[in-house]
Amino acid sequence: MIHWQKIPFTELTTSQLYELLRLRVDVFVVEQTCPYPELDGKDCQDGVYHLIGTKDNEIIACARLLPAGTSYINVSIGRVATKGTARGDGLGHKLLSQALACCEELWPGETIDIGAQEHLTHFYQKHGFQVISDMYLEDDIPHVDMRLEK
Repeated sequence: MIHWQKIPFTELTTSQLYELLRLRVDVFVVEQTCPYPELDGKDCQDGVYHLIGTKDNEIIACARLLPAGTSYINVSIGRVATKGTARGDGLGHKLLSQALACCEELWPGETIDIGAQEHLTHFYQKHGFQVISDMYLEDDIPHVDMRLEK
């Protein structure tokens, strides 16, 4: 069973922070062979929350929940990642559903924008997001902006 926690940066333990950053680097830098500035200064901004999913005391899923005006004009979700060894059983959909529920709790009725890797558009569309931009390269990976209107 997965235990979900929505935690502001200042309340993360050092162990949680380490595991969270390790998971994100493992997925976005190592797996995708994409060196980029993972630590972008947004993690610790006011109003930002970190959603972490743990199983057997190990972080296996995470997402960053950002208030309007931080990454986009609207509320946004970013750094959505699942541990490679935990994939294949719908964990990504569970994570995104939980992230959407947390956003609704934090910012009721607010529209949500994301920058999605282009190959994941169908995944996000299953949760109601629609493509709102042309493809663009971010760190040499094709992306599109998507929006979930409320």
